[in-house]
Amino acid sequence: SCLIVGRLSSALDIIRTIRDPEKPNTLEELEVVTESCVEVQEIGEDEYLVIIRFTPTVPHCSLATLIGLCLRIKLQRCLPFRHKLEIYISEGTHSTEEDINKQINDKERVAAAMENPNLREIVEQCVTEPD
Repeated sequence: SCLIVGRLSSALDIIRTIRDPEKPNTLEELEVVTESCVEVQEIGEDEYLVIIRFTPTVPHCSLATLIGLCLRIKLQRCLPFRHKLEIYISEGTHSTEEDINKQINDKERVAAAMENPNLREIVEQCVTEPD
């Protein structure tokens, strides 16, 4: 369980510095992600399931998909252990949460989104650590 706690804080440290696509704040500052939104379960030998439940700032947030994408990209790049990743919008906090959950957990749609140069640039700006 110490390992799980370590994995948990590692995942949280990675996502707490992601910046909001429209504001100068981080997702942690805006309370889009909090300590309680990260769950880690052991699913195999040295492999973990990381579940993130984030809360958009407003129920009709048009950037919810983009934020989910930023979370996924940053975690995929930075998690220092083998993992499966599931990202969801906190239940009841967004008007189209079901659609968005499908989108951000669909490998092909994520890959297609990252092929869009404009979208990729926004994601990179959000996930790049400030100097």
